[in-house]
Amino acid sequence: MFTLIDLPYAIDALEPVISARTLEFHHGKHLQGYVDNLNKLIVGTEFETLCHSERSEESILAEIVAKASSGPVFNNAGQILNHNLYFTQFCPCHSERSEESLLLKQIATQWGTLAAFQKEFETKGATLFGSGWVWLQADATGELSIAQYAGADNPVAQGLKPILTFDVWEHAYYLDYQNRRPAHLAALWDIVDWKVLEGRYQAL
Repeated sequence: MFTLIDLPYAIDALEPVISARTLEFHHGKHLQGYVDNLNKLIVGTEFETLCHSERSEESILAEIVAKASSGPVFNNAGQILNHNLYFTQFCPCHSERSEESLLLKQIATQWGTLAAFQKEFETKGATLFGSGWVWLQADATGELSIAQYAGADNPVAQGLKPILTFDVWEHAYYLDYQNRRPAHLAALWDIVDWKVLEGRYQAL
């Protein structure tokens, strides 16, 4: 069965961008709730047997998301996958960007500058109506795109590779930023781990 992932940093390590209190609720309660719900929902279904395989949890969740396509199983599996990718893309200190990064070179090719990319990414996140996610995603050729996804939806469900995501559900930022979603999105760049993103991009 699925378990709550451990954070790869201390609960207060992302302050002041994300507070320890927000992480306690977001990771410890919201994500735990999705894990508990999915474990109950898959009992006696074809998805339960997948949990006993030797594959990574990410690949199992991706298969469930692709097969379920909608409904409670999709929503909870999608939210677990989204949150696992979200929480593991951050680091406590400002991550250095390598000049040899294939991801950054592709961003420069498509957007001209990193700043232009970040501006569009923040705008997509700020203008998504209601709850959801903004994603940087890649196709099989390495072409990048920025997309808004409502609810638990994600690039995996569309046959694309997830690279970077910002959570724009209110529980991700409201304790720290209240209704200032754009300010939250702008601050997140200070804790993004570009090495993690590079690894995801090179794994295409």
